Amino acid sequence: MLRSMATTRAPLLLILLLAATTATFAADPDPLQDICVADLNNTIKVNGFVCKPAAAVTAEDFAFKGLAKPAVINNTLGAVVTVANVEKIPGLNTLGVSLARIDYAPGGLNPPHTHPRATETVFVLYGALDVGFITTANKLITKTIDVGEIFVFPRGLIHFQKNNGDKPAAVISGFNSQLPGTQPIAAALFSASPPVPDNVLSKAFQISTKEVEKIKSRFAPKS
Repeated sequence: MLRSMATTRAPLLLILLLAATTATFAADPDPLQDICVADLNNTIKVNGFVCKPAAAVTAEDFAFKGLAKPAVINNTLGAVVTVANVEKIPGLNTLGVSLARIDYAPGGLNPPHTHPRATETVFVLYGALDVGFITTANKLITKTIDVGEIFVFPRGLIHFQKNNGDKPAAVISGFNSQLPGTQPIAAALFSASPPVPDNVLSKAFQISTKEVEKIKSRFAPKS
């Protein structure tokens, strides 16, 4: 009987161990000390940043004023993202969180993109936005959100925000990573370096290579 119970429990224990391991690696690693302020000048590459010597740590390593005011919007998309990640706030190193502010002109768009290392939660400061994400089953989950409302974009899924109103809008975004990463879909495909071959994009989008070249030209750096 005891041997039978042990045999039954073994797979369960293995499943629990795998689940615990998966949870452990699902987000940024947990800190092993109170603080590990990023030494952004250190050239040693690790998964994160090397810690600054404790004697060199100051309050400024944990502070940032960059989200206090709206950003100046002067691009064709009509939206600007101001990040507050570990590269701006060294004290975030190993803490697994970061913020951003996104400002939208009337009609502004934060185009379809992904965050490979984080789930994003947006809180509307003012204005209204049409937001949405696409699941791996190709289902669009979309909603209009207003002042004080929150919307969540699951980690790694393509998502967007669009200001369809006639007034500016802004959100604060929270991430469960110190450096969530951002990959704009269109820019990644049409302005990669070295470039994605035209015949790959032509077949993927069912368009001609001339159309591919035309799209690429729109993403080329302005001379």
